Amino acid sequence: MKIFLLTHERELSRPSNTGVLAQSIAPEIVERIIWARNTPDPSLLNAISHKNTVLLYPVDDADAAPIESFENIILLDATWQEARKMFNKSPYLQNLPRAHIKPRQTSQYQLRRNQPEGGLCTAECVVEILIAKNHIDIAERLDTAFTLFNSQL
Repeated sequence: MKIFLLTHERELSRPSNTGVLAQSIAPEIVERIIWARNTPDPSLLNAISHKNTVLLYPVDDADAAPIESFENIILLDATWQEARKMFNKSPYLQNLPRAHIKPRQTSQYQLRRNQPEGGLCTAECVVEILIAKNHIDIAERLDTAFTLFNSQL
């Protein structure tokens, strides 16, 4: 299993970015790829071409693919506004099956404004994916690290 964090370049300098936390806790599972509008990363395109990749992105329940059925998960690592732009400007993401997660709890992330109802930060999404894919130990380590991270900023 691989979780690709498709990261907006502005996220790299934000101290509130939780994608770096997810990658540091689970480097064997979480891979960061910098989003490039015109030149998508070859490893990401390769994963997409194998048809076992899903995009974690809001979709109606009736259209949602079961995340457990996929080996690779792409997660847009950006603000909600940037993530929408990334999706809309990336044709290679448009035809992917889309999944969403139903969080076990409301977001604990308090470091950014304009969080949509039911929205989670990147680290919280990765925790939910890990649980869905039965990587409980890593999910618990990331959740603990996230709680500490969230309380320090």
